[in-house]
Amino acid sequence: MSYLVATDGSTESDEAVRYAARQAVAFYETLEIAHVLTPDSELVDGTIILPGEEAAVEAGQGVLEGARTVAEEAVGDEPIDVETQLLTGRPADAITEYAAEGAVDAIYVGHRGLSEERERVVGSVAKSVVDKADVPVTVIR
Repeated sequence: MSYLVATDGSTESDEAVRYAARQAVAFYETLEIAHVLTPDSELVDGTIILPGEEAAVEAGQGVLEGARTVAEEAVGDEPIDVETQLLTGRPADAITEYAAEGAVDAIYVGHRGLSEERERVVGSVAKSVVDKADVPVTVIR
């Protein structure tokens, strides 16, 4: 069993990583940190081509390593089991499908404000994760 936290490297997702790390340690769970690559793709002669694929993977791995550091710092001297996973596709779909396929007990995501004209509401990815997930989802502000 594990807790899954999605990160995009933003301040909001770092807060979600911190919170999820503390929860994982408190309940002796593994923390899985996932980042979703959403590269622009092109169809060339019937083959999907991902421009900058290698650079995107490197950047994604950097986001995951940064999140691992955030998680480890959040729990101080407490031991934490952290796994990282680089996913691809639409973020909400990739996150919820990964959670459904694994032994994930809960999902944590960061909150995002939309615009000044609107009230602060849950961001589109966070809202979609809440709508699609089969396990509890905690949105961190």
